[in-house]
Amino acid sequence: MTMRNRRLCFCFNSSVSLCLALCLGSVWLDLAPLSRVSAQTDLDPVPRVSAQTPAFACDVESNPTLMGFPFCNASLGVQDRVADLVKRLTLREKIGFMGNDSVPVSRLGIPRYVWWNEALHGITKTGPGGPQGAGTTRFTSIVPAATSFPQVILTAASFNTTLFKTIGKVVSTEARAMHNVGVAGLTFWAPNVNIFRDPRWGRGQETPGEDPLLSSKYGAGYVRGLQQRDDGDPDRLKVAACCKHYTAYDLEDWKGVDRFHFNAIVTQQDMEDTFQPSLKSCVVDGNAAGLMCSYNQVNGKPACADPDLLDRVVRGQWKLNGYIVTDCDAVDVLFSNQHYTKTAAEAAAASIRAGVDVDCGPFLGRHTQDAVTAGLLDEATIDKAVSNNFATLMRLGFFDGHPRKHPLYGKLGPADVCKPENQEFAIEAARQSIVLLKNAEGTLPLALSSIKSLAVIGPNANATKSMLGNYAGIPCKYVTPLQGLNAYAPTTYAPGCLNNASCTTVQLDDAKKLAASADATVLVMGVEGKKIEGEGRDRVGLLLPGKQALLVSEVANASKGPVILVIMSGGGVDIQFAKDNDKIKGILWVGYPGGAGGAAMADIIFGAYNPSGRLPITWYPQSYVEKVPMTNMNMRPDPATGYPGRTYRFYSGDTVYSFGDGLSYSKFTYHLDKAPKLVSVPSNRTCKSSDKGKSVYADKQTCRNLGFDIHLRVKNLGEMSGHHSVLLFSSPPSVHGSPRKQLLGFKKIFVRAHGETPVRFRVDVCKDLSVVDEFGIRMIALGKYVLRVGDLKYSLSVGV
Repeated sequence: MTMRNRRLCFCFNSSVSLCLALCLGSVWLDLAPLSRVSAQTDLDPVPRVSAQTPAFACDVESNPTLMGFPFCNASLGVQDRVADLVKRLTLREKIGFMGNDSVPVSRLGIPRYVWWNEALHGITKTGPGGPQGAGTTRFTSIVPAATSFPQVILTAASFNTTLFKTIGKVVSTEARAMHNVGVAGLTFWAPNVNIFRDPRWGRGQETPGEDPLLSSKYGAGYVRGLQQRDDGDPDRLKVAACCKHYTAYDLEDWKGVDRFHFNAIVTQQDMEDTFQPSLKSCVVDGNAAGLMCSYNQVNGKPACADPDLLDRVVRGQWKLNGYIVTDCDAVDVLFSNQHYTKTAAEAAAASIRAGVDVDCGPFLGRHTQDAVTAGLLDEATIDKAVSNNFATLMRLGFFDGHPRKHPLYGKLGPADVCKPENQEFAIEAARQSIVLLKNAEGTLPLALSSIKSLAVIGPNANATKSMLGNYAGIPCKYVTPLQGLNAYAPTTYAPGCLNNASCTTVQLDDAKKLAASADATVLVMGVEGKKIEGEGRDRVGLLLPGKQALLVSEVANASKGPVILVIMSGGGVDIQFAKDNDKIKGILWVGYPGGAGGAAMADIIFGAYNPSGRLPITWYPQSYVEKVPMTNMNMRPDPATGYPGRTYRFYSGDTVYSFGDGLSYSKFTYHLDKAPKLVSVPSNRTCKSSDKGKSVYADKQTCRNLGFDIHLRVKNLGEMSGHHSVLLFSSPPSVHGSPRKQLLGFKKIFVRAHGETPVRFRVDVCKDLSVVDEFGIRMIALGKYVLRVGDLKYSLSVGV
């Protein structure tokens, strides 16, 4: 096995957290600088413009009279400033600030501001467009590109909370730099933490996967990275994140049922233990400054007009410190598509009374005045909404004068976007996340000494934009899979398919000829992130598109050397045929790895990096979706109807690959050092009994200081140092329809070859071990729990 020269990782002068995250992925391994490949940079032309002035209020230098307004006095508290501003506005002016494209109030020095910016996995070009400087993201000659991180579904596969937060920090720094020159705003509608419930969902790629805990950790970490300032001031924001989509949103367009008309029928149990936890964590643990309500109805009520969901839960229970925005045109949708109200004024009133503060669209701007006139809405409710909006902007410094004078971020500019260390970090994120699914006979990594010619074949083999996925910006550079592999070995190339990944026509002869003469063949197949799965587009099935499977099989049969199959996709793919094919020695899932993802993929294949990613989703067989309607929201199986349930937590049928699957070039073993055999739960409340067992309420009295530690040692038996994702699962007693298995915690560790690393998990009994009963109440099941880490199993009992 040929490896790069090893080197230590040192932190010199850049962000400590960024350096630490790089070290987590690069200790003892060369970081493979981006300059080693010939990257494509000319695929995304941008307009040439001159520098722009960003949007900001209280420009006291140009208008000294503004100094007399308390809302322009940065030394006052946010609430005092907001109260002063709101009392100076007319009703029409207040309504003008409830739309995504806010109306300027020139007499008070408040400019137009566009709330809609996106930063799902880097600054994106998705948004409303509009004039420069108003707060909307635009790539121009001033800032032509931004760092492109892997799509979220792949980043989640790293199981690295440090990585989640540090990506957010890099993205927010680039956002501030772009804002200072008028080509981005300060409010970003990310992350998407919906649960990837159905493998056909087109937007599942935008999420951290199917597990509530992983999704919660990702969302909270990414939000902290986006929002937390370098001075640690909890009352101020670097940029404002927005958790979406609230709630039970995971269908685009399936067999004539679309997201604008769909009524998600969700049990209280599924709501509390599957659909809500990641959104709650995003708001509560991440302290997000925004939340977006979704298009769909939930149990007959539009999510954006349900006061129980918005005012009672988000504001009352979760204590959102920020604003609630609708998905774009969602208020119009609940009126025009869902016919929830008889008049437009009623729709406006219903959404604002429920808790909406910002309408992504013109609907509230057109119909809120009519709602007030008709007596459906009072001005005090509007005051509450705009106060939330102004408070968010004040926490961002929007009312503190020119951004260039910001004490922390005022000096940032175009040179701080696409910095070399940021680009390298994006590749490192992909390296830590790529999942090795098959490695027959230890074929991988490929040895440079034995590969004199490498055939690279497939519709995604020379992919550029297809590597990005949904909600992508313009990358600093592209490194395609072909370019990345060519940096290691001489390559020959054939796309194998016409029509890109759709592959309605195959070109077998050229592909088979190359494979027959090459020392090894890499097939880069999969889905396309916008044309086959994406926003507004759910997948029809789980098989490789078009004739890709034929191409894979024919090339494998004709190949002279080992065949490595690379799958580029968001959702899982039924590739059982390839898993069973002895000619296909290796299988990798690379998600959508970002603009330079080809470099990371090549680093894994040739052993410059030891793979450590784990699947954040279940890969089902095609037969699963043939019998499960996408519109059925139930998570738990129903033996009476044959409904199999969803996700690894409740589904026990056949899989192609399972949640948490992922191989390494090393073998890791686990040794349990310390864990309790019995956990006693104090309770003064009556136990709840069923025919399957007993449980107690997970209330404050029961849960106070109730937890325990699990101490493990992880040993690397291999010859290669590397990262390892340690996943701790629990199988609770069978009561209240509890999950068959659920993730309790995870750690990303680094273990040297033949070395050993200690790992400690802190288990909060009420938070981690509890289950949700049929009424949506958290309970602690009494009885035997089986804890699992890899092939290690340990039993403990929980009793009163």
